[in-house]
Amino acid sequence: MAIQQFPLTLTARRMLAPSVAHLGFERSDGQPMAFVPGQFIQVHFQYADGTATKRSYSLATIPADGGATRSVEIAVSYVPGGAATALFEGLEIGDAVSASGPFGRFCLMPQDANRRYLLIGTGTGVTPYRSMLPQLARQIAERGVEVVLLSGARSPAELLYGDEFRAFAEAHPGFRFVPCFSRELPAPGSPHHHADVRHGYVQQFLDEFAPQAGGDIAYLCGNPNMVDACFEALKGYGLGVAQIRREKYVSSK
Repeated sequence: MAIQQFPLTLTARRMLAPSVAHLGFERSDGQPMAFVPGQFIQVHFQYADGTATKRSYSLATIPADGGATRSVEIAVSYVPGGAATALFEGLEIGDAVSASGPFGRFCLMPQDANRRYLLIGTGTGVTPYRSMLPQLARQIAERGVEVVLLSGARSPAELLYGDEFRAFAEAHPGFRFVPCFSRELPAPGSPHHHADVRHGYVQQFLDEFAPQAGGDIAYLCGNPNMVDACFEALKGYGLGVAQIRREKYVSSK
């Protein structure tokens, strides 16, 4: 069965980091974009020789109250010489791409009765967590769930959606935002220079948050090595496979 494709028209572009763009699209066939936060779309295009290819991007869109929206937002890593990079860098506002979806089950589940969510992401792997913020706000308010977001980046300049996550943490005491910088720490006086910043890789700090088999559900998204390392570590704390939800980002040109 052929996958139904639909057109997306570029409406906005801003750089989140030196090599990561946040792109806003409008679904231009008039249909709403119904999705569950955590899902991804595929963008279809052709290599220079005409061969069809596609890339997957988690939706960064913060859903409207009704759920469905025509707005589609994604974060795209620009890779030198990459075919998808050339496609997106060449798009002007008003140009269209072809997409399909949404796909995936990397989502908060309605039946979740956990005490805490451990959300762990590196690079563009934090994108789905941005989309989940309204759902998390409801769960914090309605059932008192706690949320810890460990966000990995090499340097403060490469921390994605950091301002939004920090503002959300300030507005919701049940939400902790912990940026982990592997190479360069924030300068004193900068917005991310505060107590909840760590120097190293996200997987080095799991101990500190004492994952518990009975109360935690973990989400792992981003670099495959990080996802594998955290998955093994969390199993070591007694979390069952059903309590660890994973999405690997394999970078492709």
